[in-house]
Amino acid sequence: MKHTGPLSEVRVVDLTAMVMGPYCTQIMADMGADVIKIEPPAGDNTRHISVGPEPGMAGVFVNVNRGKRSVLLDLRSGEAKAVLRGLIKQGDVFIHSMRAKAIAKLGFNYAEVAAINPSIVYTNCYGYGRRGPNADLTAYDDTIQAECGLPFAQEQLTGEASYVGTIMADKIAGLTALYATMMALFHRERTGEGQEVEVGMFETMASFMLVEHANGAMFSPPLGSAVYPRAVAPNRKPYRTKDGYISALVYNDKQWSAFISAVQPAWATEHFATLEQRARHIDTVYSLLGETFLARTTKDWLDLLRSLDIPAAPVRTLDELFDNPHLGAAGFFETVDTPNGPVRFPGIPAWFSQTPGRIAGPAPRLGAHTQEIMRKLGRAAAGEDPLRDDSQPDDLG
Repeated sequence: MKHTGPLSEVRVVDLTAMVMGPYCTQIMADMGADVIKIEPPAGDNTRHISVGPEPGMAGVFVNVNRGKRSVLLDLRSGEAKAVLRGLIKQGDVFIHSMRAKAIAKLGFNYAEVAAINPSIVYTNCYGYGRRGPNADLTAYDDTIQAECGLPFAQEQLTGEASYVGTIMADKIAGLTALYATMMALFHRERTGEGQEVEVGMFETMASFMLVEHANGAMFSPPLGSAVYPRAVAPNRKPYRTKDGYISALVYNDKQWSAFISAVQPAWATEHFATLEQRARHIDTVYSLLGETFLARTTKDWLDLLRSLDIPAAPVRTLDELFDNPHLGAAGFFETVDTPNGPVRFPGIPAWFSQTPGRIAGPAPRLGAHTQEIMRKLGRAAAGEDPLRDDSQPDDLG
């Protein structure tokens, strides 16, 4: 299988599991990297947590591990450790999601990996960074959502503390691990110098939540609580219409003036004429708009608001995304043939004019490439490229 894309010459030794790390390396694989996924005898737990066409090929796993090669190694054995050292010697990136004590106990902390390959980029994916007292705590998406204030923000918005309906901490931390690793690779391209990178889910999500919510709490003395009022206004929600719901944001002064002129609501006054004024009374503004949107159908509002260049959208289900006309026209979904039949993957959101990525192939069955990789490692003594991926696409099944 020929890898294409901006990372086509990059080799990744991937010891991550669940979603944070695998999402990071999934994007690397989509962008052309040769990602070699190291799995224990039981496999990545994500193989078993949702529906799938066969045992060990659950939907979440299949999506975040597409286009990778799976090598089964029981790293408690010396032979398996020797294989991993051979992979490290040929790698550009080593990425793992074990706690610091666990990876060190196996003999693969940064110092030990850098001794094998000094130019490697070594990325740690942790729940909590090593420099704080929570370094050794187990962490999952739900607990990190709680730590970073997401349920608190939801309580301000809805009246009840709740998680958001997606594994946000895992995915945002995965994206952070991706950009951090890419920056380290960029540094290496300029200097030849490898380095260690650390990404903590908690630190990532604290940074993410405080982008807007730091607000007045950043200043000394504080000018207010750490909260951005518009984001947690109780009336900030999709508006009910005559026949359903609509999302609309009548935000800047141009949009507000156009809306008021076209709709002429009885409650419109000069007290809401500017963005600054509306921001001070944002929940009241949302409440008044909510009453107004009840008067027309969703289609009527969409037609009007889009004619006024005011952002508006219907409230869709997740299933509807698979038949979305815009995503279809943009070629967002990619269908890949697999041993279990065609799989329609959500595709690559970034577009490249010269080095476009693609979904390189299906997710691998557990250990599907163990023998192939071990055989190729044996070529090193003959001066060949031991990891060159000359397998056919169906070898990834």
